[in-house]
Amino acid sequence: MMLPRLSTLLYLAGLASVPAVTAYEGDDNVKSIPLRTHSLAPPYLDSDFQSRWFDFGGDTIIRADQYVRLTSDRPSQQGWLFSRVPLTATNWEIEVEFKIHGNGNLHGDGFAMWLTKQRAQQGPVFGSTDNFEGLGIFFDTYKNNRPGTSFPYVMAMMGDGQTTYDQAHDGKANELDGCSARGLRGASIPTKARLTYFQDKSLTLDLQYKSEDKWTNCFTVNAPDRNIAIPSVAYLGFSAETGELSDNHDIVSVKSQNLYSVGGGSTSNRASQSTSNNSRGRVKPQKQQGSWGWFLFKIVLFFGAIAGAYVGFTMYRAKQRYSRF
Repeated sequence: MMLPRLSTLLYLAGLASVPAVTAYEGDDNVKSIPLRTHSLAPPYLDSDFQSRWFDFGGDTIIRADQYVRLTSDRPSQQGWLFSRVPLTATNWEIEVEFKIHGNGNLHGDGFAMWLTKQRAQQGPVFGSTDNFEGLGIFFDTYKNNRPGTSFPYVMAMMGDGQTTYDQAHDGKANELDGCSARGLRGASIPTKARLTYFQDKSLTLDLQYKSEDKWTNCFTVNAPDRNIAIPSVAYLGFSAETGELSDNHDIVSVKSQNLYSVGGGSTSNRASQSTSNNSRGRVKPQKQQGSWGWFLFKIVLFFGAIAGAYVGFTMYRAKQRYSRF
């Protein structure tokens, strides 16, 4: 009868490996949990040169100590990186560090971030498929035909699975919202994008490219004014494309987190507060009292599990020995 108890103890001891819950800065009613299935960091690949949670293809190359390069600074390249499992969290935040750079004065075309039903399909929209269903965020570095708009330009598009991306006018006909981001390409600081989504409430994109640790709001879209309904089953992905002009498009890291409200709080309140604070959405560790006590408890639990296993095994051997007689 000790073996079930041992399993329970080992299960409880395993809770030590569960990602810690953290507090969302500025709102104690919103908590976050890291999503390892949708996060990526060096060395990117495991021992068999595969990524556990992401697939990649096209012209993508990986330098394990630095980046996932979707396209190199060469003409006519396409590369992609997509999660293997869908992102099913209803509220989430995704922070991406990236780098757009190259040797030429003329450059293009840009890269995209995706949350779509389709995955790993190479195509004409920044290296991925057209007529997609879900959300595309386009970091466009080459101006085709959009008078009065400064580039690089970052914009969002909600695809319905039937609408074609307005390639000739840099997505103007499809734009949900967007912003100019001069200095985004070739910045001297780590460039980052932070996308925050509260289901049926708000979609917010912040950028870091002017100075380190300073976030600039690109856009905040609120429902029900506009459609921001991302599919309940959507894959996280990135893709890039070069034409006659080219650039290096690098993904350095991806950090995803599931957001949820506790204590009767409302994520809509958090969303409305975020529009007036350009440092919103930053997650900080929750101060926890008694952390040493919890650590000691886990140690005691671990040794208790070992002791329980020994006692259970001893009793089992004794029972087997007596059963022979």
